[in-house]
Amino acid sequence: MAVVVTTAFEVAGREIEETLGTVFGVVVRSQGLGGNILASLRSLGGGEIHEYTRLLEDTRRQAVDRMLENAGKMGADAVVAMRFDSSEIGQTMTEVVAYGTAVKLR
Repeated sequence: MAVVVTTAFEVAGREIEETLGTVFGVVVRSQGLGGNILASLRSLGGGEIHEYTRLLEDTRRQAVDRMLENAGKMGADAVVAMRFDSSEIGQTMTEVVAYGTAVKLR
């Protein structure tokens, strides 16, 4: 059975039997010099910077995958109260964390 992920504090129609603890997935990424130059040039014209949008979408997806892997190792049926957090490291790296509470369902 796949691990259910929700931003809610409960899983609809299911009862939480046991709280296993906090679970997270962390990814640190850099766009790279070529991508940064292209994005900088694109920012001069305004609007969405597609290179960074793709980078962040991929990074969030990978962070969720890592969180789910960790939840599976804990024996979780679900992750509730899932959230994202992000920060910059220096001027070229972005850290994205997906986290929540791993639980067993009845």
